[in-house]
Amino acid sequence: MEYRTARGLVDDLRARRVSASELLDQTIARIERLDGRLNAVVVRDFDRARAAARTADEALARGETRPLLGLPVTVKEALNVAGLPTTWGLPGTDRIPVTEDAVVVARLKAAGAVVIGKTNAPTLLADWQCANPVFGVTCNPWNLERTPGGSSGGGAAAVAAGFVALEFGSDLSASLRAPAAFCGIYGHRPSYGLVPTRGFAPPGAAAWGPPIDLAVLGPMARSAEDLALALEVTAGADVPEAAAWRLDLPPARHGALRDHRVLVLDSHPAVPTAPSIATALDRMAGRLAAEGCEVGRASPHLPDLTEILATFVELLLSIFSADASDEDYRRARDAADGLPPGLPPLAAAGARGSALSHRDWIRADRRRAQIGRQWDRLFQDWDVVLCPAMSTTALPLNGAAHPGEIAVGGMRMAYEQQPTWATLATLTGLPATVIPLGLDPAGLPIGAQVVGPRFGDRTTLAFAGMMEAAFGGFTPPPGWI
Repeated sequence: MEYRTARGLVDDLRARRVSASELLDQTIARIERLDGRLNAVVVRDFDRARAAARTADEALARGETRPLLGLPVTVKEALNVAGLPTTWGLPGTDRIPVTEDAVVVARLKAAGAVVIGKTNAPTLLADWQCANPVFGVTCNPWNLERTPGGSSGGGAAAVAAGFVALEFGSDLSASLRAPAAFCGIYGHRPSYGLVPTRGFAPPGAAAWGPPIDLAVLGPMARSAEDLALALEVTAGADVPEAAAWRLDLPPARHGALRDHRVLVLDSHPAVPTAPSIATALDRMAGRLAAEGCEVGRASPHLPDLTEILATFVELLLSIFSADASDEDYRRARDAADGLPPGLPPLAAAGARGSALSHRDWIRADRRRAQIGRQWDRLFQDWDVVLCPAMSTTALPLNGAAHPGEIAVGGMRMAYEQQPTWATLATLTGLPATVIPLGLDPAGLPIGAQVVGPRFGDRTTLAFAGMMEAAFGGFTPPPGWI
């Protein structure tokens, strides 16, 4: 059962080929037997999960058919689950009571999912490693000396190792896309605002705070179909907007792979891209063209990638500065047993502060809107953009000793520049679906992202699914069968 898809497991549960309790027992046994090597599922809620599985079995016996009924899932440690700690890796914050589920957790449970625990993330979710002083270091199942990525690294490792078929994490600076790419799985960054973020906040912070600019919540899985399934049960307006707003996503643009117009990008003016990733993209471009897709390499309507990056950085540092001065955020820091030494670069930037004036923030936001209009024009000519998710495959584990630079294909890149490719989608709230493209010469997964128009989530997910059907998708890491 360990490498069945979520859809396959739900079908098994409905057909009574396995009970929810049996499936949960198998899941728990695998985690207890193997997670000592990874340290992925760091907050375990197995007793309550067993009760939820028994309830799911009763519902299945009555003939109920909720979308995820009886399916074991995990969620990122940063998401509130009533009765479990939310620490964001800050020591001492486990004492702060959590009394209400995050909206996405509540919606997963309402769909019948059995939440078995929470997965590891870096301190303050601000790194592409996955380590913190509360729960320690998480390793990549493809190579235990490599990082699974961050900040949703524990969840990606759990999915790749066959612990669960579905995980929910967050993404701002590639926090879903880096782990999905590094671990060879699928991940989806939804269009901004599509999935409510209430209950995704630092420990002790008000659950009703405003959404974090640029940040979204989204699923990771071992198939594109499972991403679509998870999105369907979690997307939609939160209260009070739900009194007036209803979700009506446009359908996927095409029903066949050959009908897609695909713009392929493999180089960025600001950062190098690993040759193995560029080669994999070039190979995929050829395979898509052979299938009948219209494949292009340039567009006069492509926004300036350097301007996207600069605007993203400007807004990002302002977000971190706002967090660092926010009363709820300070209260969480005060509740911690001191911040750990060697903060990851993004967290350190937030501690220093780099706030824009309101006037300058409006100027940056207007540049963002102008870039968004350029994307709108581009997506009149192209259905999706296929590009790297990250500049490299999984990096060596570094713990708190973050390098100033990393090597990329014989060139050097600043460590903080890793999410550069992710900014293409992040800045203007575009959907991006991460897909596996095979392995590099070192045997590490190569991931790409499929970027689409705003609220074109069904298009990127459907295209990813068609690529999976045509060319193959997830493969288990060696030694984890």
